[in-house]
Amino acid sequence: MKRVYNFNAGPSAMPLEVLEEVQQEFLDFKGTGMSVVEISHRSKAYQEMQDETIALMKKLLNIPEGYKIVFLQGGGSHQFLMVAMNFLKGKAGYINTGVWSKKAKEAAAFYGDVYDVATSAGDNFSFIPDMNEAGTFDIEPDTDYVYLTSNNTIHGTEWQTFPHFDVPLIADMSSDFLARPVDVAKFDLIYAGIQKNVGPAGAVVVIIKEELLEKANDALPPYLQYKTFVDKDSTYNTPPVFCIYFINKVLHWLDRNGGLEAMEAINRKKAKIVYDAIDRSEGFYKGHACEDSRSIMNVTFNLATPELEKEFAEAGTAQDLIGLKGHRSVGGCRASIYNAVPLAACEALAKFMDEFRVLHQD
Repeated sequence: MKRVYNFNAGPSAMPLEVLEEVQQEFLDFKGTGMSVVEISHRSKAYQEMQDETIALMKKLLNIPEGYKIVFLQGGGSHQFLMVAMNFLKGKAGYINTGVWSKKAKEAAAFYGDVYDVATSAGDNFSFIPDMNEAGTFDIEPDTDYVYLTSNNTIHGTEWQTFPHFDVPLIADMSSDFLARPVDVAKFDLIYAGIQKNVGPAGAVVVIIKEELLEKANDALPPYLQYKTFVDKDSTYNTPPVFCIYFINKVLHWLDRNGGLEAMEAINRKKAKIVYDAIDRSEGFYKGHACEDSRSIMNVTFNLATPELEKEFAEAGTAQDLIGLKGHRSVGGCRASIYNAVPLAACEALAKFMDEFRVLHQD
């Protein structure tokens, strides 16, 4: 069996150990004589698996009392709308640090007034706004919530620490969910599309504070209310059963490998290997993100010309280093090094980067 080094931004690498476990029990889920994709979501076997998944997530993230976890369909882009539908009654502030926070803001504008609390757009989203810099954050009176994107896959920036406001804080954590410990108590709602670190495309995890839920707009169709899915324990309609099952397997994998503290340590080590290759290149590779805002999930960089970037990505593919082409909206190159990307992949990439530079550097 051939396995390449997968640097795709999403859907992305999953733990080989988990893939093998899923493969092994795919035809018979927990002795039911049925595959997990065949069982009823009303069955005892399914409910036990979902309950265990929620318990594992609470353990790994150390989620305090007063929060609910639900699983939804529709992807992260649907959450752009659901957040606003449920909680935007007058106006909302968005911290605009890249394409996804900008799209979330544009979607929310259908439901109320939106404005930039802070932005790095003027510098091509190369940094995360500094919480300690006076005047950087501007919270207008009567703001319903502030929204941020914790990690920016396209531009390769990531919040190192999170801000605090006197209004609810909502975060899209799709691309660094479960990559490091997070103080959930700082947030009123966290959501994450699972296709980066946690499972196959097709589901979103939402962690929501009960106090925020009480403020939600109830003049919506039931399917569009978070409260519906909390009240119905994610089974208002047929949930994404296979996705939730896969999340369960990944959570077990994280748990038996030291939890999120251990995962963060590995991720930082992997990221350093790739960033070091950029930093020692004497400008051959130009990192997009400012050093204090660098993502440990998505390493973005440019070469001298688009033609050289294309050659770099193609040469990488020839060496089974897959997915190094940058996002179509910005070009350049990108290595997405999510939880399941092994240390050896980052070592192989750094070696390739050094060799490619020696061949092409004047």
